[in-house]
Amino acid sequence: MKRLIARIWHLMRGSVQWRVLWLAHAKFMVGVTGVVRDERGRVLLLRHRMWAAGRQWGLPTGYAVKGEELPRTVVREVKEETGLDVETGELVRLTSGYRLRVEVAYEARLVGGTLDIDPFEILEARWCEPDDLPEGVQESHLSLIRRPQS
Repeated sequence: MKRLIARIWHLMRGSVQWRVLWLAHAKFMVGVTGVVRDERGRVLLLRHRMWAAGRQWGLPTGYAVKGEELPRTVVREVKEETGLDVETGELVRLTSGYRLRVEVAYEARLVGGTLDIDPFEILEARWCEPDDLPEGVQESHLSLIRRPQS
């Protein structure tokens, strides 16, 4: 039976194989976070409107759109939420095991732009020293902010 399945698989080829794989496997959203730092080493924190009260402070985040490279998601999300331009760097976290999502985080460096927050998503933006953060920063973001720089 296994030989027959293998033979059929090899006969299908290319796009048909991909469609079968797509139908047979779980689908995930990909949440992407940027640890944005300026030239002084301060980190960009946002107070997110849609997050739970008391835990609204965190890093710029969003979801990748279909076909988007993950470092590009950081650039797009930061621009949409803050008006700032960033350049992505090192991949610093890849987490799976959630029911419907995978989470990715990249270091990012400020390269330009003018701070102009999107008031629909963001209540406030602030540059902070890693050891002087506001109350209510997401726990998962604290370790990203305070991780040793390479």
